[in-house]
Amino acid sequence: MHRGDEQLGGSGRQTKARRQASTQARVRGVPVIGIGGPVGSGKTALVEALCRRLRDRYSIAVVTNDIFTKEDAEFLTRRGVLAPDRIVGVETGGCPHTAIREDASHNQEALDDLLKRHPGAELMFVESGGDNLAATFSPELVDKVIYVIDVAAGDKIPRKGGPGITRSDLLVINKIDLAPHVGADLAVMDRDSRKMRGDLPFLFANLHSGEGLDRVVEWVEQFVACGVKRGA
Repeated sequence: MHRGDEQLGGSGRQTKARRQASTQARVRGVPVIGIGGPVGSGKTALVEALCRRLRDRYSIAVVTNDIFTKEDAEFLTRRGVLAPDRIVGVETGGCPHTAIREDASHNQEALDDLLKRHPGAELMFVESGGDNLAATFSPELVDKVIYVIDVAAGDKIPRKGGPGITRSDLLVINKIDLAPHVGADLAVMDRDSRKMRGDLPFLFANLHSGEGLDRVVEWVEQFVACGVKRGA
């Protein structure tokens, strides 16, 4: 069992108003989880899987980010993950990391809009646009961060660091089934993740087959329980 399994249990460019403002969701105590990671790592797959597993238990809403389209929001809608009015796509332009960190106003507005539509929302996800290892969410936008990387990018990724690797609340190492095909050593990724993350949890997963998903669901449920208490 990996350490992650054992332990699951504004910038100057922003206006003063944006720095001081909280979203309606945060004011009302609705837990907001950011899901980040590089292009193709499995962020949308994780959002879909979590929504399917949790939608009968919680009132959920989702914001997705894409550079020039609303591809991920449209994908989730076509897949019937949630009702269409519970999914909002944000077009970030050429700098997707800015939309979740330095100027998160469009994402904040999307969360507020969703909460107006669904004032009883109990859990909200914000999926970032695919970005590099240096991207991270503003603490004004989300409460917790799940960062997704994939084995196909190489076993060197954990030791490359970056805030997603070192500071996310949960690191998901996805596509473990591809390890023998790309020459990635999962033991190396385990060792380096422990070194880079200290006591922060991480886990290995194959979201295509569902392996590891139970552990992510458990982590989310524990956070929501704490979030509900916090916002009560």
